[in-house]
Amino acid sequence: MFPPRPSKWRGVACPPGVALAALVSGSAAAVLIHWDRPGIGWLLAAGVAATAVFLVDRNARGRAASTTSDDAVEATSGRQTARTGSPRFNAGRLWWATLALALLAVGAVRAAGWLFALCVIAACVAGSLAVVARRSANGILYDAFAVWLAAAAAVPWAYAGTARVRSGNAPRARRLGLSAAVTVALLAVFVPLLGSADAMFAALLETVTPEVDMPSVARWFALFAVAGLGTLGALFLLAGPPPPATAAVAGRTLRRSEWALPVGALAVLFAAFVATQFVVLFGGDDYVQETSGLTYAEYARTGFWQLSAVTVLTLAVLMVVLRWAAQDTAADRWWLRGLLVAVSVLALVIVASALGRMWTYQQAYGFTVLRLLVEVCELWLGLVYVLVSAAVLRLRRAWLPRAVAGTAMATLLALAVLDPERLIAEKNIDRWQRGKTLDTEYLVTLSPDILPATDRLPEPLRTQVRARLRADLDGDPWQSWNLSRARAR
Repeated sequence: MFPPRPSKWRGVACPPGVALAALVSGSAAAVLIHWDRPGIGWLLAAGVAATAVFLVDRNARGRAASTTSDDAVEATSGRQTARTGSPRFNAGRLWWATLALALLAVGAVRAAGWLFALCVIAACVAGSLAVVARRSANGILYDAFAVWLAAAAAVPWAYAGTARVRSGNAPRARRLGLSAAVTVALLAVFVPLLGSADAMFAALLETVTPEVDMPSVARWFALFAVAGLGTLGALFLLAGPPPPATAAVAGRTLRRSEWALPVGALAVLFAAFVATQFVVLFGGDDYVQETSGLTYAEYARTGFWQLSAVTVLTLAVLMVVLRWAAQDTAADRWWLRGLLVAVSVLALVIVASALGRMWTYQQAYGFTVLRLLVEVCELWLGLVYVLVSAAVLRLRRAWLPRAVAGTAMATLLALAVLDPERLIAEKNIDRWQRGKTLDTEYLVTLSPDILPATDRLPEPLRTQVRARLRADLDGDPWQSWNLSRARAR
């Protein structure tokens, strides 16, 4: 879970171009990203970084393959040389990289800040999993943050590699530095002169030149450092990948008599609860009022969070049992499959009950971002239970952690495609048209994503809501271009 100790980086060969890739990635992030709002610059910066990493890694693999081919000719009298892995297509790496870029592309389409913040976090995890590619012996938590954990060792690694190159190319480096200094001096003289000579050219310069102030400089340095370190960490892991996970599973210490009793008790308890849910479902509002003294909406609100806690805790129990329960005999495996699948199916019914309660609650009290997010999390938990059931039936769980992470990111991407804030606005307007109250103060706190939904509002309410939504839509620089905000102007 921790980055390699500084001594370990000495055994990893540093390919050419590492420092240049970090410089390009950091510069692209500093220029293209405006972190105060979603925009296309995030995707462009990620594309530059991914391209830089890919090119350096491909060049290094090509060199390694060429060296291996030359060394193989010298293998004689039973002596064999170790072969370095040649560049091969990896479907898993392509999947995670595509998913990371797709999540960052949300910033070019949706204006909801909370949604894009979640997408950025998920994209960082997906990018790390793309670099690691195959499961490592360190586990899913390390793999998910491997790029950032490896950055500490990547800095001295890259510095040492660059120092070796500098020692052989010192005269050339000095000449390039002199050329760069002359370039800067010429631009410093001629750009102001040409700008003062023509108003159109001056306007162009003003458009492409960012405002320089202390907050902007701090932002540039921060983005440069984060992107540069991420690039170094990725290249370090590609040059010296962590050891792969092994198929061996040791330490199954729970005998059937030890785990079957608590899991069986859970199954009986869940079955009794599910039976009451069917009674409530068919009894409806009248039955709930007679037995609990609550309306159906109040009844739904009282139990949702408890049911959500039950689904999460049950998932933890299933994972522990699947990991530690003995599978030595056919009877052990039969009981393990039977009880865990039974609990999973009953837990799915509880998930459905929690979703139904939240939907009923929102129909009664209104739709919000938090309530929708909780519903989406419950849907994802239901999908996780399906994955767990598949792992139980196969009695193989090695693939499960990455599948869970992948479905979480895919669910988030599907939510972005759904346009959550527009959905919330439409559902609240539906309630209003059925005679419920409409919280316009909440609507105007949402992003311009909801503007198409406001077409259904009558005047003057529609104009008032739209005016407040557009109040903060000042002009975006080209790096922050966003489809939703562009349409709203």
